[in-house]
Parts: sequence; C-alpha cells; structure tokens
Amino acid sequence: MAKIPVKKAAAKKTTKPAVAKKETSKTAPAKKVVAKKTVKAKLGFAAAVKKKSSKAKIPAKKVIKKKVITPEEREFREANLIANSENKKKTGSSTKRPKKSSTPKETTSLLDAIVEGMEDRKAKNITILNISKLDNRVTDYFVICDADSKTHVNSIADSVEDMVIKLTNEKAYHAEGHQNSEWILIDYINIVVHVFLRETREFYNIEGLWGDAEITTIN
Repeated sequence: MAKIPVKKAAAKKTTKPAVAKKETSKTAPAKKVVAKKTVKAKLGFAAAVKKKSSKAKIPAKKVIKKKVITPEEREFREANLIANSENKKKTGSSTKRPKKSSTPKETTSLLDAIVEGMEDRKAKNITILNISKLDNRVTDYFVICDADSKTHVNSIADSVEDMVIKLTNEKAYHAEGHQNSEWILIDYINIVVHVFLRETREFYNIEGLWGDAEITTIN
C-alpha cells in the first residue's frame, strides 16, 4: 500500500504590522516678534507725526500799537476832519464850522436814528461819547462803531445817512472817507459819526482821546 505524502505546511510569513509613520507635522515658523514690534513702533511714530502735523497752526496774535496823539495833534486832526469838506480842500477855501441849535428832543431823535442805521447793518461796538460839557470840543456827541471789512464800513455809513433822512429828514453837513473806507466820518454839526474798520479804530483810539466824556455803550 502506497504512502500518501504528508503535505508540508507552509510556514506563514508573519508580516510585521506596519508601523504607522508618525506624521511629521510642520511646525509653524516662529512669529517675528521683534520685526512686528518694530513695524508697530514705526507706525506709531508715523501716526504721531501725522497727528502733530495735522493740527492747525494758531496764528500769532496781531498786536496793534495805539498811536499816541498830543492835544495839539488832536485839535489839528479834528479840525481837518470835521471843519473842512473835501470840496473846500480842493479849492483852497475854508469857512468856520457852522453852529446848530437843537432841542434835547431833536438831539435824542438824531442819536436814535444814527444808532438804528448802524444796527440795521450789524455794526459792532456802538458807543456814544457825550462831550458837551468838555472844553475845546468841536461837537457835542461822537457816535462810534466798527466793521469787519471796508465793504461793511461803507454799508454802515450809507445806512446811517439813509436812516437819518428817513426818520428826521436831516442831511449830513459833511461826509468823507468813502474812497478809503477805513474811517468814514459823517458830520451832523452837533453829532459826528465815526464808522471805523476795526484795526483803524483801535489805532486812533478816539475814546482814549476823550477820556473825560460820558460814554454809553449800545452793544
């Protein structure tokens, strides 16, 4: 009887379990702290410079020197401004300043009309100087105001003359200064109106020249 050969059991190769490869995670590069801080510092400096430069520069305050006028100079200036008209200066002739008699009521009405004319054109710092009790005066009252521009000066002066005619039917004896428009003088004999450019008013300082006057401030 033939022997049946025994099957050799094939040895199974034991495969080693695959070792999972460790995933090498990419490490994020370290933040450049120094560089970031530097940029931040630069930005902060630039912002500070920009902020500083954006501030509006405050203009230096303009100092206006007041002109010191002696009594003799004042008398001469007032005489030339009030007593002589432009036409008389051109012809070389001169006459004495006329006198005008008016009642207190008429004077008050004229003062009110002058002030109303000034207020109608937004005149600034309206002031009435009563010099009727002072010696060597050339009139009884000064009514003074100032304006922001030459155009404003002209507008106020025109308004005063129009309002006086409208309310009192009185015309000015003399007016001058419209061409220059820094100081317009309107003469009603007993009352003299001064409409100034603001800087010109501060320079001549009429209130200071007549320091003994009774002063009434309107606005």
